Amino acid sequence: MGKGCVGGLCLLSVSGKADPNSPPRIHVHPDSPAKGAQWMKQVTSFDKLKLTNNQLDDNGHIILNSMHRYQPRFHVVYVNPKTEDVSSTENFKTFVFPETKFTAVTAYQNHRITQLKIASNPFAKGFRDCDPDEW
Repeated sequence: MGKGCVGGLCLLSVSGKADPNSPPRIHVHPDSPAKGAQWMKQVTSFDKLKLTNNQLDDNGHIILNSMHRYQPRFHVVYVNPKTEDVSSTENFKTFVFPETKFTAVTAYQNHRITQLKIASNPFAKGFRDCDPDEW
């Protein structure tokens, strides 16, 4: 057992400050609100959703901390007709798809991975305009 371990229980020491909590934000799909029949007509895409690690972002992007794990959640909200008693139904359902879990990464050790990300990211135009050796 390592230093600081007693009977299988290891005590960890703090090695720095934690990242600040990101401001809570949600992404409302641009086609919302819509009836269920409309959602069922085509694939629901989230290609307009933008992620950032900029804690000062004021563009409504979803703020992530690098090297943190995230699990997207999909909320469907039922809007009661005006004639229906709001308390008679549960008005939302949350869906979680485990295969969408990811770790946010903003820096890479391998420059080829950085180049691949920039080449594949339609929002990385600023990086493509500069010298690749600077990446």
